[in-house]
Amino acid sequence: MDRWLRRRHEEFLEGDAQQRVRGLVAASWTRSIAAGLQSDTAAPFAFQDGELASYRAEHPLAAVFPMLYDVLGRAAVDSDCVMAVGDSDGRLLWVCGRPDVLRAADGIHFAEGAWWAERHVGTNALGTSLELDTAIQIRSAEHFTVLVQPWSCAAAPIYDPATQRILGVVDITGTADAATPQSLAMVRAAARMAEAELGRLMVLRTVQGDAGQRIQIQALGRPDAEVRIDGHEFRLSRRHSDIVALLAEHPEGLSSEELSDGLYGEADHRSSLRGEVTRLRALLGADIVESRPYRLRHDITADWLETADDLDGHRLSSALRRYVGPLLPQSDAPGVVAARNRLENRIRAAVLQTHDVDLVVAWTRSYAGVNDLGAWEHQLALLSPTSPLWPAAQAEVRRLRTDYGLSTFRTP
Repeated sequence: MDRWLRRRHEEFLEGDAQQRVRGLVAASWTRSIAAGLQSDTAAPFAFQDGELASYRAEHPLAAVFPMLYDVLGRAAVDSDCVMAVGDSDGRLLWVCGRPDVLRAADGIHFAEGAWWAERHVGTNALGTSLELDTAIQIRSAEHFTVLVQPWSCAAAPIYDPATQRILGVVDITGTADAATPQSLAMVRAAARMAEAELGRLMVLRTVQGDAGQRIQIQALGRPDAEVRIDGHEFRLSRRHSDIVALLAEHPEGLSSEELSDGLYGEADHRSSLRGEVTRLRALLGADIVESRPYRLRHDITADWLETADDLDGHRLSSALRRYVGPLLPQSDAPGVVAARNRLENRIRAAVLQTHDVDLVVAWTRSYAGVNDLGAWEHQLALLSPTSPLWPAAQAEVRRLRTDYGLSTFRTP
């Protein structure tokens, strides 16, 4: 710990000084010291080139940033302050204000893409409000680092109206104007307005869905997926098809890491993934492809999932009619391959268990079952030797056993 920081911390522990220091600030300083921060620590930057734009474009707060700017950002522009909106981890997504004030803020790394979580830069309104899960104001000398002490700030968390989890934070940072009680009241009010708008948008999406909008994904037996929305058809690229298939498989949603693993395997391609999802949302709509976590709207249906539902309900005949081919047969995305194999194995297992010869015949005539030796043998066992289908089934069993290098077939 450097000398200045040690002296300040010792002052905080003295009785007289403790009375002059708010308890929450003293506790924040203690956490900052425990994190190994120094008095000259500067906020790091969290994103590489191009990552910030795609990340914030798909962030839920992108939908309410224009409103936040209108109700709070304009006030910041008219004063010696900047308004910032960050995510739930304290990364600054938007920073706005007058050009001269933005340049000054940039000198302390209070800029878009910087990481202002308390563990990275010590006591500050934005990071400490997230740490304490409450609106807070930090005045100049209460900041942990020397670089930030000429500034004052006020911040309030923004909550998801559906889950009540923190989505992000809104902050106003400046000189004397940011140290007033009115500043804290303004950021608190702005956060509540943002939550109200998010709730309104959520209700609007639900009402629109209930009004009859139908979204159907077709991906069985196709090299790429087709999405139909109220009569409009969208043919997706290979990678977008993989993303839609994986999200449909996981209606609860996937984190960026989980979705990246499903698309690319163990290699970390989260930066590429964010760009792909941004383009997919631009094509289909942000209300169709949600983020944090990534997920599709609940009212989406998909042909392979409907096939799985038929199997769950022991409706093999319906499942075989739907199953026109494997799920995205040309995809090599690990998660898609696993879903494809899982569905085909379930259908095959159901075919081998049924005693309905017509269903077995339907399978062996399909693309997936034409070379299925087990299914042909099961069909032959179910057929009467007097059936007109029996000779063809016998011939197929002989052919496949020969192709697979198995012992000579003996006619029952």
